[in-house]
Amino acid sequence: MFNIQPKLLTFAQLLEKRLFRIPLYQRAYSWRRTERQDMFKDIQKLKERPGNSHFMATIVGLSRETVEIGTDEYNVIEIVDGQQRLTTLVILLKVIAKELKALLTDADAPTTDASLERELRELQELLVKPDALSLILLQTNHDRSQYFANFLRHGTSHPVSDAQTLADRELLRAIHECHSFVQRWKNPIQLLRILKNQLWFILHETKDVEAVYTVFEVLNNRGLEVSWLAKLKSRLMEVVSDAGQGNRVEHIEELHQIWGAFYGTVGLREGIDAEALRFAATLRYRYSIKKVLNEEGAVNALMNEVGTSTAKTVEISNWLLKVVNTVNQLQEEMRQPVTKIRHARLLAVSIILRDFPAEVERKLLDQWEKTSFRIFGLCRKDARTGVGDFVQLACEIQKNLDLSSDDISEKIRKIGAGNTIETAGDLLYNTDCYNGWEAELRYLLYRYEEHLAEQRGQKFDNVQWKRIWEESAVNSIEHILPQSKGSQYSWQNGIFVHRLGNLLLLPPRLNSELTDKDPQEKADDYRQTGLLIAGDVAEMILQEEGWGEADIESRENELLEWIFDEYDC
Repeated sequence: MFNIQPKLLTFAQLLEKRLFRIPLYQRAYSWRRTERQDMFKDIQKLKERPGNSHFMATIVGLSRETVEIGTDEYNVIEIVDGQQRLTTLVILLKVIAKELKALLTDADAPTTDASLERELRELQELLVKPDALSLILLQTNHDRSQYFANFLRHGTSHPVSDAQTLADRELLRAIHECHSFVQRWKNPIQLLRILKNQLWFILHETKDVEAVYTVFEVLNNRGLEVSWLAKLKSRLMEVVSDAGQGNRVEHIEELHQIWGAFYGTVGLREGIDAEALRFAATLRYRYSIKKVLNEEGAVNALMNEVGTSTAKTVEISNWLLKVVNTVNQLQEEMRQPVTKIRHARLLAVSIILRDFPAEVERKLLDQWEKTSFRIFGLCRKDARTGVGDFVQLACEIQKNLDLSSDDISEKIRKIGAGNTIETAGDLLYNTDCYNGWEAELRYLLYRYEEHLAEQRGQKFDNVQWKRIWEESAVNSIEHILPQSKGSQYSWQNGIFVHRLGNLLLLPPRLNSELTDKDPQEKADDYRQTGLLIAGDVAEMILQEEGWGEADIESRENELLEWIFDEYDC
């Protein structure tokens, strides 16, 4: 039986004589606007109902050490559950401190209130301890940018656009949203009083690693909303924490290091954690499978493999780390129209995970990319197409190590055989390649630009294309013959403006500036973009002294000829 006595504490009592650490093996800050706004609403209700209290959260933590600061001793708590809410509340406290400081330094403010100075001093000392190291109340994980630490110590914040990772982006958004919330409140002392005295927490604090994960699991089973990935990690830790197994401390430390690296990758990009979990389990699944496992099924499958084996917990954790790094690599290197279909992504991840020589891997991924785009982009098939074929091949690549790269290439060819390049050509000719096809068009013309650069021995202009990819495709798609000067449908009289041959990509928003200009007026603007596809159109306009139906037909046929060569694989 574990000797853990839950403590019911106000927020002020929770923070008293404690320092909190979020370890690397926990998820980085990931709360979104929705969660933050829900918390703000809970606090707002306390303003409207004086004297009421609100239960805010359960905090589960490992008591790691005691540190001395001056004549005081502080218990260092390593947070296992509750870090998202605690991080947001600490940000809110710092924003309040900044507001109090602004009130005290405002020359137009009434006479300085001694109680206001006292509240500010106490709050500042709560957030940043008055020692040589300036220890902060809460030390977050994966804070390589130091946004959180610098905000607590110095009050400095950055625009959200500075963020390089998903975790940093949400952290900076949280700072800005907390600023807005405090400013709308208008009375920082009242808000501080409510936070300190009317928000309640249950703290489960222990020095026993095994006990803390058992508590975490029990709380989850009682209905607390926790991600399946967090449940998996907790269950793996429980297996390792079993006192009957040797090298317990070393195994726990090894798992902590692996999961620290895992969450370091997860904080870079949205959605890759759940995907990595599902892919990792699907690719190891012992039975034949025709679809990607859901998160619950993935956790159950992985834990069935682990059983009670400590060695297996390490093996599975390392596998998850390898898969999440591969998922992140794929999202970083491939463009959205190719990676939007989950079972197609699974196949690419499996190819990378086989660790073929670089040149072999490149050829297989090139074939995968072209086949996937032909099926889901050019032939416009939906996400139900080929699920079983993609998933079965992905699993076979992992399980059958005798499957050669040539075998895989042939199987990819067979997957795409039902959606031929001839079918794609029929679907693209004289049809609407604009409405509902914006992302696919951008990808297609991006690859065509690469082709032109290679053909002419020129350097591909990644700077312009980086700008194009950063914004919505609609902001870059240009109708050479303006929409206002042609027909919207192929069956109407006039020139059909949404045909492939009449569509171009330009740097973001230039299309809006050129909206209704005649093609001859726009030719020089096209040239100045530095894009080869735009320069070619400008040359055609100047040579033909205009842009008509015959020019659109000619350009469309030229694009289709390239598509037939490029995507017939």
